[in-house]
Amino acid sequence: MANLSAGFSRVVINPESGTPIEGYFIERKTEGILDDLEINTLALRMGEETVLIMSMDLCQIAQRTMIRLRESAAEKTGVALDHVFMCCTHTHTGPFVVFDHTDPLVRSYSEKLLVWVAEAAQAAMDDLKPAKVGWGVGSCDIAHCRRLRMKDGSIRTNPGVGNPDVLEELTPMDHRVNVVRFDQQGGVSVVIINYGTHPDSIGGNKISADWPGFMRRTVELAIPEARCLFLNGAEGDVGVLDIWAKGGWFNDTFNDFDDVIRGYGHSRWYGRCMAGAVLQVYDKVNYFTPDSLKSVEHTIEVAAQLPSPEELPEAHRINDLHLAGRDSELGYEGMMLTTVVAEAGRMVRLEHGPESFSMPLHGVAIGKVALIGIAGEPFTGIGTGLKETDGWDLILPVCNADGAEGYFPMQECYDEGGYETRSSPFKEGVAEHIIEEGKKILREMEND
Repeated sequence: MANLSAGFSRVVINPESGTPIEGYFIERKTEGILDDLEINTLALRMGEETVLIMSMDLCQIAQRTMIRLRESAAEKTGVALDHVFMCCTHTHTGPFVVFDHTDPLVRSYSEKLLVWVAEAAQAAMDDLKPAKVGWGVGSCDIAHCRRLRMKDGSIRTNPGVGNPDVLEELTPMDHRVNVVRFDQQGGVSVVIINYGTHPDSIGGNKISADWPGFMRRTVELAIPEARCLFLNGAEGDVGVLDIWAKGGWFNDTFNDFDDVIRGYGHSRWYGRCMAGAVLQVYDKVNYFTPDSLKSVEHTIEVAAQLPSPEELPEAHRINDLHLAGRDSELGYEGMMLTTVVAEAGRMVRLEHGPESFSMPLHGVAIGKVALIGIAGEPFTGIGTGLKETDGWDLILPVCNADGAEGYFPMQECYDEGGYETRSSPFKEGVAEHIIEEGKKILREMEND
């Protein structure tokens, strides 16, 4: 049996001042750096198999752009393209990555990222050392369902802390914090951390890795030999906003344009909470000897949520007003404004199809520990559905992996409505299809 080797690298990927920031339906441009954005890379090797796991402090990258970044890493290192697992942490204070963007600063940043990705991949490969691996599961309750049922029966996303019209959160949260630790012989301890929620706790026009960055730094200060990379989980319906919050919870916060409580100190608190969950299990991981290292990527087909002819005139009106900077004429505020604008944009984009989309689904297995990378924002039910697959010690669902194509709501959520389902380019049934196809990959990796 071949022994496992692991390598780690970290590369800073900050944008220039003035570079547009992704994450909201309003224009923002970089006015400074609160903390560094990073690519954190883990290289793994067993015998003839080599896998790169790359986590970037960016909001999201479409698969047509992500494939070029993955190719850059593969070409630099010689690692097979389908063995390059690349994801975004989903921070909402990071720049756009689009090679043909209208803004030259975005185009310039995207080209620089190609180089940084290659450098990060090669540096992790150069750091390969014999390693042992272990896993553990902690707990942290910062995640809240951001889809709320209102007293009038409607469904709203982030309706505002203390809103008296809120009746209940819709979905029970998965508070498990998955930890996989690789201890290099004579080197560092590389720690994968997997948890599902939105890194959207800061706002504003300054660059930050949000709470995943605070989490990494806090863990590494507590454990000097540790190096962390964060793989965000099933977070499509999950936020860090506690609708029932009171008292000291509001320290270091402000009420942002969309009725979401944000603040840099708020982000620090979330990061410290998550770091505590990692420290719960770091010293008590279950070490094991993996019998194999595998990477399997499938392409799946998912149906599009097409607009009806009757919906299109109003969608065009809303979309045109939004693009003209005239949101004030739409008659909506806060998250409801975001909802109607996002829905209209989806309808306009899909006016002429396509009827379906091709999308990657990527599995990596280290013995009986598996990652399932999903090219967008899966709902909690997808994560728990995949985790229930028999035959595995630990399954880590990972969002925005190898692409970022939109929200993947559960079937019942389409009946309920809300921002995510109204804006999703995918037809109902997409979540259940992803679970089914993900389980196929898990079975393939288990039996191969």
